[in-house]
Amino acid sequence: MTDAPRRTALDATHRALGATMTDFAGWDMPLRYGSERDEHVAVRTRAGLFDLSHMGEITVTGPQAADLLDYALVGNIGGVKTGRARYTMICEDGGGILDDLIVYRLEDQGSQKFLVVANASNAQVVLDALSARAGGFDAAIRDDRDAYALLAVQGPESPGILKSLTDADLDGLKYYAGLPGTVAGVDALIARTGYTGEDGFELFVRPADAVALWEALAAAGKDAGLVPCGLSCRDTLRLEAGMPLYGHELTTATTPFDAGLGRVVKFEKTTNDGDFVGRAALAAAAERAETDPPRKLVGLIAEGRRVPRAGYPVVAADGTVIGEVTSGAPSPTLGKPIAIAYVDAAYATPGTEGVRVDIRGSHEPYEVTALPFYKRQK
Repeated sequence: MTDAPRRTALDATHRALGATMTDFAGWDMPLRYGSERDEHVAVRTRAGLFDLSHMGEITVTGPQAADLLDYALVGNIGGVKTGRARYTMICEDGGGILDDLIVYRLEDQGSQKFLVVANASNAQVVLDALSARAGGFDAAIRDDRDAYALLAVQGPESPGILKSLTDADLDGLKYYAGLPGTVAGVDALIARTGYTGEDGFELFVRPADAVALWEALAAAGKDAGLVPCGLSCRDTLRLEAGMPLYGHELTTATTPFDAGLGRVVKFEKTTNDGDFVGRAALAAAAERAETDPPRKLVGLIAEGRRVPRAGYPVVAADGTVIGEVTSGAPSPTLGKPIAIAYVDAAYATPGTEGVRVDIRGSHEPYEVTALPFYKRQK
């Protein structure tokens, strides 16, 4: 007998809006409210409102909180200034990726305090790994998954919508930064982060405040064309923006260097004598990626109409398997199917001829392109 999916504080709101619900990482989450294409286009052109309360929050505090995170994660977390955030990863000792994370450094009366945000499917794995790596550090780790609801407003109209509900200095809030404030009278951590390729904000609030905040945002955004958005369009938005998804582009079988994200690994960290979990394996992976990469992550754009899916083989003109699709979907912005795939390095150069995807026995032609497929105009 399996456990019933968990429900967010906004569950009744989603059902009242007619959402199609789905089990995602043990949570009952809205997949779409109507047309996922319309939701996608709304975020690209106006604004979308998301419930992301399934994400996993872990708070790390104490005099050596930064030292612990510098040891446990691949990034230079000690170098993050208060009010800023950093995209990073937690890896196995062998270099495989356990999860990709966003870490916020928060002000806490002069003490060190960090909020680690993990993917829903990996929250327990990350919590366990941090706890296992905490020995010898004067730091405390707290599971705060039940302490937060997380709402996101994404799209070009999102700054104007949020400004109508808060006195916080949004103009001064940089990308990958967060500040405490009130939104529609609700206490929130207001973060300028997102997973859509658009400008936008993620709002960490108490679960008891989630419904009131959702309703206030929906009302404030009505004239600007804001619509509620589900996980389906969030996936196509991140795919167009070339953002990796754990379990697809990122796994324990891949290192950050395999995924073209070696920049998140900071070997020059000065804390812990420069040591961190996975350092030796990642140094070897960095050298391999530079001199003899087995496969590289690329974008593929369809010449036809058939949609590739994760796991489909990528083949050369002679039918030889040269890679595998990790994510694929129709692109509302490009008007044709797209995919992200790992392919042999010899076929990874943009414009390489003869690359195809085996879609149920039919070898469909694809153009190799650099990621991302879409980049917003700033």
